[in-house]
Amino acid sequence: MPHYWLMKSEPSECSIDDALAAPDRTVPWTGVRNYQARNFMRDQMQPGDGVLFYHSSCAEPGIAGLARVASGIRPDPTQFDPASPYFDAASKPDAPRWLLLDVQAVRKTRLLALSALRAHPALADLQLLRRGNRLSIMPVDPAHWQVIEALLA
Repeated sequence: MPHYWLMKSEPSECSIDDALAAPDRTVPWTGVRNYQARNFMRDQMQPGDGVLFYHSSCAEPGIAGLARVASGIRPDPTQFDPASPYFDAASKPDAPRWLLLDVQAVRKTRLLALSALRAHPALADLQLLRRGNRLSIMPVDPAHWQVIEALLA
């Protein structure tokens, strides 16, 4: 049974349009620097899992598209690149600290803004809407996925 995820990306770094324009509509999900988000990738995410592609840190944050996990994990090369904003001098190639996986865009949707998500009682306990939740990757309950899919139809 597939799992469902919400993955946040700043549109200035990688938007749903960027993902759709990439070869095979697939982008490496680089720059994850939170251990809990990394552990979701490492321990739970599998190719084929559904992804809500969420634009964050922008004028109107919200779900901008649907995607799927397209690969297993591998080391994130940005951790080893001193020119990268995601460089981690403590991470070593023989023991990488940070991982990535590929995400394949399925389709762009109308923007389902954070305010619209908050307006639906069926989404009241969606992890994204909990106070203080700042994770860039979070699980989505199948019931929440179904509600969101219906809202995007």
